[in-house]
Amino acid sequence: MLTAELTETFDNQVARLVEKGYPNIAGRSEDAFRALVEPLRDRVADLSPTKADGVLPFVVVVGRALAPPEQMVTALEWNGRPGFSDMDPDDLARFVPIAGVDLPASPVYLLTEVETGKEFQGVRPDDALPVIRARGRSPLTLEEGLAVVTHHPGILRGQTCFEMLGSRCGDKRVTGLWVSAKRPRLGWCWGGNPHTWLGMASCAGRLGE
Repeated sequence: MLTAELTETFDNQVARLVEKGYPNIAGRSEDAFRALVEPLRDRVADLSPTKADGVLPFVVVVGRALAPPEQMVTALEWNGRPGFSDMDPDDLARFVPIAGVDLPASPVYLLTEVETGKEFQGVRPDDALPVIRARGRSPLTLEEGLAVVTHHPGILRGQTCFEMLGSRCGDKRVTGLWVSAKRPRLGWCWGGNPHTWLGMASCAGRLGE
């Protein structure tokens, strides 16, 4: 992508968030929400365009302080059908960033060079994490995974569903996103169990205001 294309992508992602009701979720007017996100435009302009297959150059993330995960889930859409989760809000709230995953202080930020980690299908999540980190990349958190699917709902296909290793709650579970009953679903799997249809999503970095 050229810089102009990156800027257009940024505008499209902001429009997508507005369309999916994020200003209301965040308790702000549309103008106030757009003003909150606008400073990220300069960060997008500073990015180096990537041509790598299967890599998203960036994704705009609305942090948990503004958007509870349970509301992010219902804002998801796959072929016109809303997202869902069997996990209740209290359970979702327990999944927080693991040690070494440092989020920007700003309530909205960018993920850069995002991959769904197809190569890790059939690999135990607990085994994939050190490999991701050894490459200088960071596993996605629960809300970051939701952000990816918010902007790119078509990414949830048989070979591109994924888990988010960057959020844990102190037990052996890892959250993931896939399609169930023809709807996007937020669920969990065991960190010690491999799944042939779930990759391990990661990013190169995070940029705040």
